[in-house]
Amino acid sequence: MELHPLTAVSLETLRVPHEVLSCDPALADTAAFCDAYGIDPADSANTIVVSSRRPPGVEVACVVLATTRLDVNRRVRSILDVRKLSFASGERTADLTGMMIGGVTPFGLPDHLRVLVDEAVMHRPRIVLGAGTRSAKLQVEPAALLMLPTVEVVTGLAMPADDRPQ
Repeated sequence: MELHPLTAVSLETLRVPHEVLSCDPALADTAAFCDAYGIDPADSANTIVVSSRRPPGVEVACVVLATTRLDVNRRVRSILDVRKLSFASGERTADLTGMMIGGVTPFGLPDHLRVLVDEAVMHRPRIVLGAGTRSAKLQVEPAALLMLPTVEVVTGLAMPADDRPQ
């Protein structure tokens, strides 16, 4: 089980207490991981890169619980003050972060990339995040996210996954 090199440096530099969990790369996507390894989805957090289309080039990483869905069209768009946003493609995510979807973590992201964390994440006793690769996950206390220099905790960044507009 191997961390992304930038993730390892970030964790060491920030002195983040963490546990590395081994993961079959084929099971790195959140639902499959939680099911296979007995992790409560409410304790699993996804790091999702969002990119603006109008104006182009505004990007942010968002950390939300697996039991929620990121409010891209309202909350994130409002925070970034852009007209059009979308989830970054796998290719764009990899270009920007050096990490593949299913392994993206806020630890080791480029210094210029803001990290928005849904407030609900901070209320969990522990969270499981990507480790920068699809072959490992990180388990940390949510307070570890506050060690990141570009982090901002946001109320209402995500909604319950079953709370879909009709």
